[in-house]
Amino acid sequence: MKKLLAMFMVASIFSLVACGPTEEEQAAAEVEAEAMVEEMFEGLEEEMEEAVEEVAEEAAEEEEATEGGDDGDDGEAEGEEEEAAE
Repeated sequence: MKKLLAMFMVASIFSLVACGPTEEEQAAAEVEAEAMVEEMFEGLEEEMEEAVEEVAEEAAEEEEATEGGDDGDDGEAEGEEEEAAE
C-alpha cells in the first residue's frame, strides 16, 4: 500500500510540473508583460508632463496677476508723492 501511495504521489508531482506553460507560452507572456509595462510608463509620463504644464501655467498666471497690480497703481502713486515732496 505504501508503494502504491508513493508512486501515486510521484506521478501527481510530475503531472503538476507538466501542466505548466510551454517555453513559447512563457516567452509570449513575458513579451506581453513588457509591452503592458511600457504602455503604463508612457501613460504616466504623459500625465506627469500635463501636470507640470498645468502648474507652470498657474504659476505664470499668478505672477502676471501680482506684477500687473503692483506696477500700475503703486508706481504712479509713488511718483506723485515724490513730485509733491520736492
